[in-house]
Amino acid sequence: MQDHTPDPAPFLVRIAAMIYESLLVTAVVFIAALPFLYLAGSAEAGWRHLVFQLYLLGILFTYFSVFWLRSGQTLSMKTWRIRLVNRSGGPITFRQAVLRFFLALLGLLLAGAGFWWALFDRDRQFLHDRIAGTRLVRVPRKAGP
Repeated sequence: MQDHTPDPAPFLVRIAAMIYESLLVTAVVFIAALPFLYLAGSAEAGWRHLVFQLYLLGILFTYFSVFWLRSGQTLSMKTWRIRLVNRSGGPITFRQAVLRFFLALLGLLLAGAGFWWALFDRDRQFLHDRIAGTRLVRVPRKAGP
């Protein structure tokens, strides 16, 4: 009997996808910021600054969670043939999406510690994937005609 567990996505492929994702997310944040700043005016200090940061955090969470929950892939993950799945290889839950997003954000704020974790993890998983019960797997190439 064959094991149908997808192969984990290689570390360097995940890093390349993250670099590409950062370009896409920059565009999303830039476009999302325009209506807020038009309506609220300057958000350089005070309560507007805090609201603006929370607004952008909500935009980023929405961007990632919608893709992860819908297909398990953001645009860059599709390009690099990576899918986010739960431990058994199925779709993730909303709870897992929330946990993964905020743990990944915390890992970024701590000098990327959650990402460097993968270099030492026995399964080469990021720390936020290990804790959230998710993993990034390689999507096989489609067979040609």
